[in-house]
Amino acid sequence: MCLQKINELISQNCIDDAIKELNEFIGTHPDNDEAYFLRGKMYWRIGDKRQAMNDYCRAAEINPSSPATRALENAQAIQSFFNPDLLNP
Repeated sequence: MCLQKINELISQNCIDDAIKELNEFIGTHPDNDEAYFLRGKMYWRIGDKRQAMNDYCRAAEINPSSPATRALENAQAIQSFFNPDLLNP
């Protein structure tokens, strides 16, 4: 399956199917940063932050100008956010 078809699955909110297809696509195209970025977005959407950040990192390694670089920075900022007011009601 091509990335265009995977994007169609994503637009139809078929996240599990999109992840499955992205896994297969990445298996045959291991240097495609866009596929890692898309899979990272899907993992983030379903709440698997660790796997999402791993995919963003891999996409950024392949292509430093990928949007995954910014997504990884944002994900790290979210993960490191600390609000002491939440701990002291």
